[in-house]
Amino acid sequence: MDKLIEVEELVKDLDPQQVLAILADNFRDQITFSTSFGWEDQVITDMIFSNDLAIEVFTLDTGRLFPETYSVWSRMRDRYKKNIKAYYPNQDRLEAMISQKGPNSFYESVDNRKECCGIRKVEPLNRALKGKKIWITGIRAEQSQNREQMHWIEWDEAHQLVKVHPLFFWTLEEVKSYIKVNNVPYNALHDRGFPSIGCAPCTRAVQPGEDFRAGRWWWEDTSKKECGLHSTSPASTSI
Repeated sequence: MDKLIEVEELVKDLDPQQVLAILADNFRDQITFSTSFGWEDQVITDMIFSNDLAIEVFTLDTGRLFPETYSVWSRMRDRYKKNIKAYYPNQDRLEAMISQKGPNSFYESVDNRKECCGIRKVEPLNRALKGKKIWITGIRAEQSQNREQMHWIEWDEAHQLVKVHPLFFWTLEEVKSYIKVNNVPYNALHDRGFPSIGCAPCTRAVQPGEDFRAGRWWWEDTSKKECGLHSTSPASTSI
């Protein structure tokens, strides 16, 4: 908890770019940013790469991403000449799940879907965060009711680190404006009604008036559509 207080004091009253810069200076080699190449993540990646900040950028390649996601990943490498570290699912666990349940078991039950997310996303994330003290994310409050209850600086009990969401208070229009002004590459699916983009079999476009995350796991009847990467359980504390 002392680390949480330390981070809060360091970044108090700073804008997102200043937050990233001060954390990079104070937590060199101990800070990382996870990108899924969505709008918000593209903004943060641009802030990191354009300012040559000492923040590792990584992504979780589940093996079932959209072609458009791989395309924007390649465009980022071409644009910034920077590496984005990739983490993949454990081969043995993935092979066992698919051999026993088939390639689309996640449609059959919530438990199966959570198992798939656990193998393809949660376990690789645990490896990516091992030994880190600061985890930067692109979460914004208005993305979902569940995320409105989060705080922009949190203690992640599971990973024993501080999570910081620099764009937490930004609106979607502010995010899109930054991308346009700075000519940042973005996922073409956003222009086709995909505000939130995950694995291809588990993501669809949303209709006007639908919730931001309505296109994720749309066949499930639940109000908390999260994959387990960002827990809002009582174990997470914030200031």
